[in-house]
Order: sequence, then structure tokens, then C-alpha cells
Amino acid sequence: MSEPTILAIDNGTQSVRALLFDLQGNIVARAQVHLEAYFSEHPGWAEHDPEDYWQAVCTACQRLWAEHPNARANVKGVAVTTQRGTMINLDVEGKPLRPAITWLDQRRTDDVPPISLLWKLGFKLAGVQHTINYFRGEAEANWIKAHQSDIWDRTHKYVMLSGYLNYRLSGLFVDSIGSQVGYLPFDYKRLAWAKPGDWKWQALAVKPEWLPELVAPGTHIGVVTAAASAATGIPEGLPLMAAAADKACEVIGAGCLEPHIGCLSYGTTATINTTSEKYIEVTPFIPPYPSAIPGSYSTEVQIFRGYWMVNWFKQQFGHHEQHQSLASGIAPEVLFDELVNSVPAGSMGLLLQPYWSPGIKIPGPEAKGAIIGFGDVHTRAHVYRAILEGLAYALREGKERIEKRSGVPVTELRISGGGSQSDAAMQLTADIFGLPTSRPHIYETSGLGAAIDASVGLGLHPDFKTAVQAMTRIGKTFEPIAANHATYNALYHRVYQKMYGRLQPLYQAIQSITGYPRMP
Repeated sequence: MSEPTILAIDNGTQSVRALLFDLQGNIVARAQVHLEAYFSEHPGWAEHDPEDYWQAVCTACQRLWAEHPNARANVKGVAVTTQRGTMINLDVEGKPLRPAITWLDQRRTDDVPPISLLWKLGFKLAGVQHTINYFRGEAEANWIKAHQSDIWDRTHKYVMLSGYLNYRLSGLFVDSIGSQVGYLPFDYKRLAWAKPGDWKWQALAVKPEWLPELVAPGTHIGVVTAAASAATGIPEGLPLMAAAADKACEVIGAGCLEPHIGCLSYGTTATINTTSEKYIEVTPFIPPYPSAIPGSYSTEVQIFRGYWMVNWFKQQFGHHEQHQSLASGIAPEVLFDELVNSVPAGSMGLLLQPYWSPGIKIPGPEAKGAIIGFGDVHTRAHVYRAILEGLAYALREGKERIEKRSGVPVTELRISGGGSQSDAAMQLTADIFGLPTSRPHIYETSGLGAAIDASVGLGLHPDFKTAVQAMTRIGKTFEPIAANHATYNALYHRVYQKMYGRLQPLYQAIQSITGYPRMP
């Protein structure tokens, strides 16, 4: 008898993957469809056709079955994990009314719903009025209501990408608690939609009846409909299980169940997460996100457009390695690792602050990126290494904030995402943090996390601890090099940690002169 498998659908920013996992966390089969990350009709906009997401899911699944025709017989369930914060308006027939606004979108609006004087006073006394104003201005719902009122008036459901794909598969408006990361009236402490008197219902133009029913990760949502089966090839009637957002799934897919294990994601957004059963605001008034484990939280610090900077460098300055790769057949990643390793730890004093996009509080909304310490010895190799080092410095700051707020020291690291495939990036991360840093046994940790959720919900593993132990393991561990750590420690404490404070007044001056970035 063949072993049971689980189908995980992972809809990321760059591609959709259909992944079959066995109960030991091995990939049995895989198919991928690449996406255009977004289209933009105006500077700063980032939109995507929802139907294109669905068609990519269909194509990936059909490709999977075509390449592995006997695989369908062993699939026991399916779970969806997606990019976070991508919002879709649906009409009464469940059809999209406009392109999805993706998490990369940077539009803002000043035309926001009013909130009561009592709430305003409370926010002012707490010193968080700028944070609340940022929240209201950034919310996609408020922009659509202000600028596309006809679409807002015809909206019947307002869902995240995860909720949309769950609907296309099952016909039900049900989504996972673990996927609710975005500008929605969600109570992160209670892990539920906000109560009727919550300020978020005033701050956002969303109606309660527009939102999907929420269930915990691992919950049975419904079954694959006949229409969805015809489109995807997924067996009709197959159980659809709730998973979580891609970052949350990455954390458990990397085996990070305990709060002393830090999970770094070297993806388009670079993050450090730990799993906690306690509600901990690493940055005051900025909540932790839902975990892929029911009732738990993911304490997160993120560097928006983190490893996007790595791709930016490769596109702007990496032509030599790309041409050399084509000529030699050597993978470009190997050549870029050689570029990193041609430069000593610390990049001979070149330091980068990776605030290419502003934050809400840390860094502040005025923040910009910076590179300091240039000399005539520096080359593009130094710049490339400085990018990787700057991201690791920023995530180390995040680790220390998590430790301070949680009281739990982080003693080991796991790294997921595209950057984890670089040995050079793994080693310099171990050196900067001074901690053993491990790569999970497979690259597809977000899909694996979704499969873990499904395996528990289906009863294929008795609980999450057992499932994580059975389905995750370490691939390769990088130990810190003492001499490199000493260099990094000195640069981190004596230079990097002072950069933002020294440069912040200049960032504010740049913003006031140019109007960029726009302040809340």
C-alpha cells in the first residue's frame, strides 16, 4: 500500500507551487508556475489579476498530475498557503471586481473613515496616533472606498488571497486565522475578528458581513468541488484543510516550535520570527501575527524588501556573473557566492542600513537606506557583501528586541527562503549572530508548514509537536567563525547600531525637501 501524501498549494509573490509531501516531510512531487509579481498603472501601485492566481494554481496542479499520473490516488488532503496582505473584492457571484492589491503596493489615502473623539484622545495619550493614522492611510479598503466607490458599493465579500483560493477550491468563504495578516479588523490577541466596539471597525471601511468565517490552522474547511476538480485535477471531495500565511508556515516548516529557536526568512521581505504561546508585542502597539499553530503567536520583526535588495543588485550589477553562468554552465548562485567570499568579513568597513522601504515605528516612516564607509579599495563585491551583512545586522537587532520583550534567549537559528540556498549568506549570518545557523532539509518550508497543518487536521499525525518532529529536520549547520564574529560584533555595536540615530535627522530633511517617502 502506498504511503499517504498531502497536497500543499503555495501561492507566493514570484510563483505558484503545487507540492506533494509524504508524512516524513519529503517532497514526492513538485510543479511550479512563475508569475509576474505585479503590474502597476501608477508609480507605487502593485496589482495582480485574481483570475491569474487561480489559473496558475490550476496549471501547477495539472502539470503535477501530468508528470506523476499515479500520485492522485494517495493524496489525503489539500492545504493553501499564500503571500500575506493581498486583498480581493468579490461581487455577489464571487467574481473579482478589480485587480488584487498586493502586499507590495505603496498607495495611501488621506480620505479615511472618522474615528470617535474618545478613541482619538486615547491614542494621543498613548502616543500612538501616528501609528493609527498610518494604519488607516495604508488600508487598501479605505483607498478603494475613497477612490473607487462604485466598486466598494458592489462589494459582497472582501477577502485575502488565501480566502479567495479557499473559495475557488471549496465554494465556501472560510479562511484560516493563521492567514490574517493585513489591514483588516482583526484582533491579534484574541485571534478572531474584532469585537463590535473595537476601534478598527471605525478606522476601516469594511463591513462584518463581507469577511469570511475564520477557523484555526488544521481545521477542515470543506471539500474540493466538482468545478474545482475539473479545473485543477485535484480529486473531487478531497478535504480542504486550513493552513496559514506563508511566513507562519515557513516557521513550523523550518522546525521552529520553541521560542529559543529563531527562524530567519531570506525572502522578498526578510524576517525573524519565534513561536510563542504568549502574546508579545516586540514593538509596542505592533501585534505579533497568528502562528500556524492554533492558539499561538509568531513574534516577528521584518525588513520590508529585504532580499529584494539582493535581486536588485544582481539585476543592476550582476551581469558578469549571469553571462559567465551561461558560458560555463555554472549556476549563477555559485558565482555570486564566490563574489561574496572574495571580500573579508566586514566588507573593509563598508556598512549598509537596509531600510529601502520605510516602516511604521522601527525604523520610522522617514527612513531610507544608506551605505557608509566607502574608500578607493571598495568594489561591487564589497557592496554585494555589505547588502547581505546589512540585512543580517538588522535582523540581529530584531532578535535582540524579541529577546528583551520575551525574556527568552534565542540560542539557534534556522533560515528559510531563497537566500538560504547561499552558503556564503548562511556563514556570514552565523558569524554576525554568533550562533549555529541551520538550513532546513528542504527549501519548500512554507509548503511543508501547510502540509504539517493538514497532516494534524487529518489525523495523520496526532499533534503538532509530533508532526513537526516527524516532518522537519536540519539539512546543514554553519558554525560561527570566532575571528569573523569578533569583527562583526565590533562593527555592529560601535557603528551599525549608531547609524539610524545619526542619520535620522538627515532622512527627515530629505523627506521634507522631496516629499518622499510620504508621511502619514
